[in-house]
Amino acid sequence: MESLLTADQRKLRDEVRAFVKDVPRQLLLDMDAGTAPYPRWFLEEAARRNLLGLRFPKKYGGRGLKWVDEIIALEEIGVLSTSLPCLYSLVSIVGEALTVFGTPEQCEQWLKPALAGKFAVAEALTEPRGGSDFFGAATRARREGDAWLLNGQKRFIVGAEGADYFFAYARTSDTAPPHESISSFIVERGPGVEVQHVYGLMGMRGGGTGRVYFRDARVPLDNLVGPENGGGTVFNQMMIPERMTSAAGAIGGGRAAIEIAARYADQRKAFGQKIRRFEGVSFKIADSITKLDAAGALVYAAAHAIDNGDDPGRVRRLVSEAKKFSTETGWEVINHAMQVMGGIGYTNVYPIERLLRDSRLLMIWTGTNEIMNLLIQHEYYRELGRPSLARDVEADAPGWELPDEKVYE
Repeated sequence: MESLLTADQRKLRDEVRAFVKDVPRQLLLDMDAGTAPYPRWFLEEAARRNLLGLRFPKKYGGRGLKWVDEIIALEEIGVLSTSLPCLYSLVSIVGEALTVFGTPEQCEQWLKPALAGKFAVAEALTEPRGGSDFFGAATRARREGDAWLLNGQKRFIVGAEGADYFFAYARTSDTAPPHESISSFIVERGPGVEVQHVYGLMGMRGGGTGRVYFRDARVPLDNLVGPENGGGTVFNQMMIPERMTSAAGAIGGGRAAIEIAARYADQRKAFGQKIRRFEGVSFKIADSITKLDAAGALVYAAAHAIDNGDDPGRVRRLVSEAKKFSTETGWEVINHAMQVMGGIGYTNVYPIERLLRDSRLLMIWTGTNEIMNLLIQHEYYRELGRPSLARDVEADAPGWELPDEKVYE
């Protein structure tokens, strides 16, 4: 994507690369080993360099940039695998809700400190009874005097162990349709909020993933984000940063893996020559970089569509395509990298095995890729049904004027 970047974007990319280069190797090793449960330093250092929440207004501590710029940063941070990019993205995800649906006072109170690295955030979304079935949420909030009381539990919450506050969804109506019965809240860590670290994860370690229990957690009325029972609209908006950050990060992870494999193939010899000379190896490298470039183009196109305020349905389709294709591409490319490297790639001598374990989750979270397929085809059919100035190619057939042959029922 080099040719598409402006001078300012290249400067931003280099800033992020410098930050990524300074992340201690030992931190990554400790996180994967489970001895560093939450890397607060990483967020504080990103904030010190003014690299958190790049899209948000300068008055809150952001840089006032666009989605395309954030994608550039996320791809670079993606080479750190999955946990750190996810924690980096949480500020963008929660910040989306605050800047789009929140009040200026809420942005001052919650977003500004997060961008300054003073508050760590997490999104309390998934529940034991449902992953993709968001509107089946069972966590409830009832109004009592000057506060809401939340009761329920969330699981698979990345960043839970270190979060100072949670962006949480709860049911606030028992009579409205599911998509009109959810509200969203800022819930401070404190009385009534318990975090348990209960998971042994295949990958994605060190991100502070845990289960969160709300037991009469008292939430001030001012912490309602958006209208009461308007959480469905908030959720749909939040899926843009959820999925775009996953898509961009996946490209970075895939890029890191194939670079390692390509350098290995240019040094490792077998049968008297470098293994990159064998088509079985070189074609995997070629396929990998082609698909990474294609994924990058799709992610940047989706980012431009968001920045340009395109039709919401088209944005939803492109974002879903970007998340699906990029995460599947990242997984495939890392698998290719391991195959190129052979047995040594399956060991911890190289980070390929960690990248592989981490990348598997990307096709599951923020909406499984099967859910992405549903969204993609749904939005495509909506577009297909609209009037168009394009040529109707169906008529370009000799039998076009034989209507009795076109029987659909």
